[in-house]
Amino acid sequence: MKIAIATLSLAALVAAAPVLAAGNHAHDPAHGGVVAAAKEADYELVAKPDVLQLYVSDHGKARDLSKAGAKLTLLAGKDKQEAQLLPAGDKLEAKGTFKVAPGTKVVAVVTDGGKALGTARFTLK
Repeated sequence: MKIAIATLSLAALVAAAPVLAAGNHAHDPAHGGVVAAAKEADYELVAKPDVLQLYVSDHGKARDLSKAGAKLTLLAGKDKQEAQLLPAGDKLEAKGTFKVAPGTKVVAVVTDGGKALGTARFTLK
């Protein structure tokens, strides 16, 4: 009897897991980009053909990016492109011409105050 109750309890938890996960909106894109969560921060990349924007938050809380920067590497098939992002208000940004087709892989290496903050990986949709 105890084994049956434990099995039912475990089955109920497994069945509820997607519902519980769906309730966690901390990693939903706030700016229409793609999101990557890491131990040190949450990242959202908005990639357009003429601008790259990286939003960095301290797990939902605003973060001072005035001394931050990022180096983005875009990989689309055999094509490789790099961009330096600089502070622009509440985000890091680079303007130019970028290949941002769906499936493009992006690696962001973020610094803050000259020290490494973290690395985030994205796949554009």
